[in-house]
Amino acid sequence: MSKVIEEAVEEIVENLLTDTDLELVAVDYVREKDWYLRVFIDKEGGIEIDDCQALSGRLEEILDERDIIKGSYILEVSSPGLDRELKKPKDFQREKGKTVDVSLFAPVDGNKLIVGVLKDYDGENITIDEQTISMADVAQVRLHIDF
Repeated sequence: MSKVIEEAVEEIVENLLTDTDLELVAVDYVREKDWYLRVFIDKEGGIEIDDCQALSGRLEEILDERDIIKGSYILEVSSPGLDRELKKPKDFQREKGKTVDVSLFAPVDGNKLIVGVLKDYDGENITIDEQTISMADVAQVRLHIDF
């Protein structure tokens, strides 16, 4: 059910962002204490609060009109943050050459976390520095934040 809602909202947001400089990063519909519909957007140079407010208002109107989500939920429109998760092929292509944190399901050479430069991604494998890793072994890839 969550996946169906996420896909429907993703389509709506993509249409709303046509002919803008904004990019849809991800849509998450999750239950914590309450249900949350989180929409993450970005643009070159970063987004501003006005970008989030404008999209939130337009999206809320369409969601209410189409009644896609039954019951109550909290809508959040925001930036994916500095340590954004890379999920889609375009995320990996855009972030090539940047340092990433790769979390693995099981240790490889004794490590479940690999930090290195994203060199390549072909949908099935990711290359970090000189090491190629199957995406089947990857739990998550995030941009690395160096403090």
